[in-house]
Amino acid sequence: MLFRKWVRHSTFIEFSDSPWTPFEKDISTCRLALVTTGGVHLALQKPFDMKDPAGDPTFREIPADARPADLKITHNYYDHADADKDVNIIFPIERVQELRQSSEIGDVNHRHFSFMGHIMKRHINTLMKESAPRVAAALKSDHVDIVILTPA
Repeated sequence: MLFRKWVRHSTFIEFSDSPWTPFEKDISTCRLALVTTGGVHLALQKPFDMKDPAGDPTFREIPADARPADLKITHNYYDHADADKDVNIIFPIERVQELRQSSEIGDVNHRHFSFMGHIMKRHINTLMKESAPRVAAALKSDHVDIVILTPA
């Protein structure tokens, strides 16, 4: 019921094209990074802004060697009670290390990225023209082959 009400009053961005490049590398040689919209950040980093009803279009960089105990979730728009107990539910940082250790992937990038997934109105432009392109450029410069996107 709440979802239907939200959808009825929401505006969605539509695109006429979708870039697609077939993936041809052997996954066992690929570098992997995580990008989440779960509001995950290091406990020492500035939390996402929960006071602005339009959200927070910024992102946080999270080092690959961060431990779950180093991480916090600041996001009021989904129930993250279970993820607070095990951050791997929304940000599988330990699982990607296991993939590396088992040689299922080539490497884990030295950094991952986190956004707050509730972005609306005036912040959409900032997200699409500034924040997201900065993260994409960073991933490209890090020679990341695979990004696992974890929505919240």
